[in-house]
Amino acid sequence: MTGIKLEVCVDDAAGLAAAIDGGADRIELCSALALGGLTPSAGLMALAGPPPVPVYAMIRPRPGDFVYGAADLDVMRRDIDQAREVGLAGVVLGASLADGRLDARMLTKLAGHAAGLGLTLHRAFDLTPDFAEAISLAVDLGFERILTSGGARSAPEAVETLAGLVELAAGRISIMPGSGITVDTIGLLLPRLAVTEVHSSCSLSESTRDRRLIDMGFAAEGRRRTDAAAVKALKARLEALQASS
Repeated sequence: MTGIKLEVCVDDAAGLAAAIDGGADRIELCSALALGGLTPSAGLMALAGPPPVPVYAMIRPRPGDFVYGAADLDVMRRDIDQAREVGLAGVVLGASLADGRLDARMLTKLAGHAAGLGLTLHRAFDLTPDFAEAISLAVDLGFERILTSGGARSAPEAVETLAGLVELAAGRISIMPGSGITVDTIGLLLPRLAVTEVHSSCSLSESTRDRRLIDMGFAAEGRRRTDAAAVKALKARLEALQASS
């Protein structure tokens, strides 16, 4: 187990700077992380590219399910074009059928449109009833990695499932654990999992100070803020776990 990379998800300019300052190996650029991550704005994509570390833009046009129609496809194609135009390294994609299986037809169109960019399959994977089938489809479509919590709410709750996914992947594609990974929980996954990368928000909880923002519906009671020190701490913990394995 060597060279485990840390991908940090961020949803604003301050988070982008914190992830870079903290030493993230790769960044997943989003908006609205409280909703699981949506497509970042064109402005935020432009700010991120070309970046000092690889940045992958989340391509998810709306909250809710991952069952997309023709209009959604058009939006996502335009967002992929924006990521390419500003020099980002890749995009993060996912699409489902009503029964939870991956939508092979939609993903084929999206992956084809993103030709030349790196590809991550997002946690739509966690809704699939057949992980082996989903892994094979991701491999066939040229995805580099699958971001997954092993079908649970958080990765530390599904270590055995994640270990099984690594075995199913059999080196054909990277299994990247994500959700609920912090400096305190990473030891539950490593060195148990033979993975080469992990995903985390490296964030701290921050209360909304101005009550008027909450009362007017402009803000929630609190939010998560990417913290450079949290990135550094998780990087250091990863290095320590690798050194002791």
